[in-house]
Amino acid sequence: MSAAYMIFDRKAVRHHRDRAARTISHSDFLYHEGAQRLAERLPDIKRHFPMVLDLGAHHGIMASYLRGLNGIEHVVQADLSAAMVTQARGMRVVADEEWLPFAEGSFDLVLSVFSLQWINDLAGSLIQINRVLKAGGLFVMMVLGGESLKELRTSFEQAELTIKGGMSPHISPFIDAREAGSLLQRAGFTMPVTDSEILNIHYENPMKLLDDLRGSGETNALLNRQKGGMRRSVLYEAMEYYQTHFAHSDGRVNATCELVTMTGWKADAP
Repeated sequence: MSAAYMIFDRKAVRHHRDRAARTISHSDFLYHEGAQRLAERLPDIKRHFPMVLDLGAHHGIMASYLRGLNGIEHVVQADLSAAMVTQARGMRVVADEEWLPFAEGSFDLVLSVFSLQWINDLAGSLIQINRVLKAGGLFVMMVLGGESLKELRTSFEQAELTIKGGMSPHISPFIDAREAGSLLQRAGFTMPVTDSEILNIHYENPMKLLDDLRGSGETNALLNRQKGGMRRSVLYEAMEYYQTHFAHSDGRVNATCELVTMTGWKADAP
């Protein structure tokens, strides 16, 4: 892949998921939220999808929400992390979302929940997804959008300006919902639909948010991230800023998550 596309350290992404695999059930509520929301869309689509790919399956939450829906018979669960996907029940495979090891026209439906925001060349991955779909197949994905974790981003920026006089990246550049539809079109999907909604999550304190991010394998994997860990003084300053500027009257703090859902169809065979 061209260096121009390299934003994320994919080895770090896998390492973070490997590390989180044993305890992710304590921090997976957002995956449940996303999987449930995607599954709720399927009954309105009057089509059967016997063969399904859950791409970036983590520990297999999506499959549990698909039982009994739309004639689904088999769900192949694929994830970059072997430690993570081996916890899933049913058919499992270790696979990099950037290099899909499936034959053309293998699936009636491809789903992905909170995984493709870690892809370096999302347009290229969407082309591969289109390839592995059968003619007339459906693709549905949910990712975090650009408004996500804006409180945490601001807190780190302000802390580093105060302590160091400069900033280094700590939060991923999430997908812009306004650009998502054009990505689907460029990948060959028809009838692309994109929508976004804001989910506000309240934490007891900002450290609880960091614990959840680490516990779910969603910590910083940017290639140009600061190596060697964060200075303790910066962390304390960021947490204090967060608590001061983003707390509710009850002392709990807000974490914004923008949920971007993208849907597209593979063209029917001519």
